[in-house]
Amino acid sequence: MKRLSILFVILAAAAAAFAQNEQAPIIDGNFAYKDWTLRNLNGEGETNLREFVKGKKFVMVVYWAPWCPNWAHDVEFVRELHEKYADKGLSIIGVGQYDSVRKMREHFEQKKLTFPSVYESDKPADREKTVHFAQRREAGDMRKWGTPWYIFIEPAAVMPDGDVLVTRPKIINGEMIKPEAEKFIRQKLGLETGSELLSARSEPVEACDPATAGPKLQKP
Repeated sequence: MKRLSILFVILAAAAAAFAQNEQAPIIDGNFAYKDWTLRNLNGEGETNLREFVKGKKFVMVVYWAPWCPNWAHDVEFVRELHEKYADKGLSIIGVGQYDSVRKMREHFEQKKLTFPSVYESDKPADREKTVHFAQRREAGDMRKWGTPWYIFIEPAAVMPDGDVLVTRPKIINGEMIKPEAEKFIRQKLGLETGSELLSARSEPVEACDPATAGPKLQKP
């Protein structure tokens, strides 16, 4: 009986964790999103975000960690958005966080992601030291790890110089609500609202935490 009780507690805890979901709506971010220059994940130089945005129609920045179950919930949809809308004006750039560069590169290859990505931090211990952490807190995102995290940038709203790139950008403090996100992107690209949307998946996933996300992180 005691063993059954323990097993029940373990299963209940696992079910509760799996049922956690961090989907969030698109909102106005009441903060100033800062410009950055970060190392390219492919090992070739750096990318400055202000320069990246120039000449683009609409830009989505997505912060991700390869081990994060919440990012796993979105990654295929983000890839599909890029494949479907890149030639219509959507530019996506990723910002990798909290794992080794090797693991981040492997993740990109395994998921067949073709949009560019940079990385800010290559170790979990840096979580509270990152600009990502500080900016999320300014944006009201109180999640521990904060991936995925989305920033939408309209080039016309970008400051010409200085530390601040845009003020009050549209953001998602969590996973995408997929139909809402795609409709929003289509509107910003000036596409017909009646066209077919990508199929949405809304299955729940566990909270993003490297301690419960499978194999131990590899040291960089």
